[in-house]
Amino acid sequence: MTDPKPAQDGPPGEAPDAPTPGTSPPPGLDEHQFPTRKARRIAEMTGVVPAVAPERPGSNKAAQHKPAPSGKAPSGNAAARLAGAKAGRPGAPGRKAPSFRDDGARAPVSAASVTGLPAVPVPPGPIAPVPASVTAPRPPRTPKAGRDLPAAIGVGVTLLVLVLGSLLFFPLAFVVVATAFVVVGVWEVSRAVGTRGIRLPLTPVMIGTLAMPASAYFAGSEGLLFALVASAGATLLWRSLDPEPGAVKSILAGVFVLMWIPFLLSFVLLMMQGVRPPTTGLTLDLTDMNPGMIEVVIMLLLVVANDTFGYLVGVLFGRHPMAPKISPKKSWEGFAGSMGGAMVVAIPATMFFLEVPWWVGFVLAVGMVFAGTGGDFAESMVKRELGLKDMSNLLPGHGGVMDRLDSILFAAPVAYATFSVLGQL
Repeated sequence: MTDPKPAQDGPPGEAPDAPTPGTSPPPGLDEHQFPTRKARRIAEMTGVVPAVAPERPGSNKAAQHKPAPSGKAPSGNAAARLAGAKAGRPGAPGRKAPSFRDDGARAPVSAASVTGLPAVPVPPGPIAPVPASVTAPRPPRTPKAGRDLPAAIGVGVTLLVLVLGSLLFFPLAFVVVATAFVVVGVWEVSRAVGTRGIRLPLTPVMIGTLAMPASAYFAGSEGLLFALVASAGATLLWRSLDPEPGAVKSILAGVFVLMWIPFLLSFVLLMMQGVRPPTTGLTLDLTDMNPGMIEVVIMLLLVVANDTFGYLVGVLFGRHPMAPKISPKKSWEGFAGSMGGAMVVAIPATMFFLEVPWWVGFVLAVGMVFAGTGGDFAESMVKRELGLKDMSNLLPGHGGVMDRLDSILFAAPVAYATFSVLGQL
């Protein structure tokens, strides 16, 4: 007796597809059943056998293949299906049923039995050590605004106590502290511009940096202006006598630094002078304080309020950056927080300590916020132009001294002008 012919996959009357001439089915092809003729033809041409979920024993499909009623001989496709069911797979006569594990999953088949390609063994070798970058502990996460908050708060409180303590009780010591901050700021900027090959004439610049704050405190605005002109002239003459190339860039950088840092900060010392002669000793009686001292205290508190409220509101609600190309972390929400915080501080401070109308504090708060934000943007633009994140790392959580002076440098002239004009009304 001959084996029954397999069932045709196509409609009745259409012969099954023959293998493409010149091709042979891949090894293990006969052990797979293809749902369509197209799938079988693709497997014969490419050698890729598609994965077909087998029918598990005892499934409902196997129960559908019932033998023909007694007395009638199966014929045609029915005989083929019956022979395939006896062999272990319905519709595939003479084929071996797939094996299953105890958990019901199909047993794995080796790749060589399907692809016909021999397995190439990999020779054993030494195991490479795990890179240190993988095993190294990750650095601690920084807040959204990019600061080490505990260090920033500690350094900020220390600086505020140092500045306010010297200002209220020993004004001459405050002049020394302010001059020291200016000297360090000039040094930071000289190192920063040196990364672009610009050599700052430090000798005349440092002499002018030391002279301008003292001239402002002891000689007033005329002394400050004379110190600025003399320092700029000394810088020009000093660098012109140096045969080293790049004199023009060096002179321009020196004059720029003189006008940006020591000249602008000296307006704080002009406010300290006020209408009284400069104080050189201790001032233990706070009830008879120079009004200029109070103006400086209010100005410093407004700068701190600008930075603090802007930082907090910007971290919590900041969504819209003000100048993404200059300072991506400055947002309009933070600017609104700075404005509100400055008004909360300025209006009661000016009313109770200076005895001026409330709108003077309002105008002062608006000017301080715009000036402080502009000073911050100016320093950020310089750092971005030089390719730096911070001027230095002298102050943990803050960066360098210039990162703390940037707002004060622009706020001091605005506060001096506001108190000079509105204070006389």
